[in-house]
Amino acid sequence: MPEETMHTTQPGSPAESQTDQHTESPPTVLKPSRDPQLVLLRHGQTEWSASGQHTGRTDLPLTPAGEKQARVAGAALSDYEFEAVYTSPLLRARRSAELAGYPDAVVDEDLAEWDYGPVDGRTSADVSEELGREFLIFDDGVRILPPSAEHGDGRAGETLDEVAVRAARMVARAEVTLAGRTGSDGGGNVLLVAHGHLLRVLVTVWLGADPRLGSRFELGTAAVCLLGYGHNLRTIEGWNLAAQ
Repeated sequence: MPEETMHTTQPGSPAESQTDQHTESPPTVLKPSRDPQLVLLRHGQTEWSASGQHTGRTDLPLTPAGEKQARVAGAALSDYEFEAVYTSPLLRARRSAELAGYPDAVVDEDLAEWDYGPVDGRTSADVSEELGREFLIFDDGVRILPPSAEHGDGRAGETLDEVAVRAARMVARAEVTLAGRTGSDGGGNVLLVAHGHLLRVLVTVWLGADPRLGSRFELGTAAVCLLGYGHNLRTIEGWNLAAQ
């Protein structure tokens, strides 16, 4: 399903918008900013991310390509030191964190992917065919379909606003470390390892924008994003970097 996208790149860092595209080129090593950053890492490829199926709470492993993507992402972040690292509880994110070099990442339930309920395991094309019109998840949500035992174990799924509330809690926790309110001298970088839609909602929370704006932030598997501050405002310093 075509979507208008936004790509913000760091000078000298290639951004790749093709989800799940595999590359053999050497990883770009991202250079840390002078000031603390909130760094986002989407998990590597799974079978469903490759096929375009919405993967919410279904706990799929990484593909071999996805495992390699996670290692490349770790190499891209090799110059960073993180004061705190958090990961989604779902296997694909925890394994990505481990392969990227962060096996001790703290599991945080607020980083779990959007609970898609009846949309889980389905492609946008599948849902569009059932609705008789184009399905736009950031506008329609997932409760556009009735609960189904076959998809999402009969759960209704989360609303977009509920996902945004979880993302806001995570941002608040991260900012304690970013601002240096944990007893250390000055702030430190924070890494979040999570999922495509959750992270797209999280960036809208970071910007203080409508969460529906997340539809404009394309995010490839194992992509890295850099959030920071400028002129006392939360900013995007790099988006969809080093995507595989």
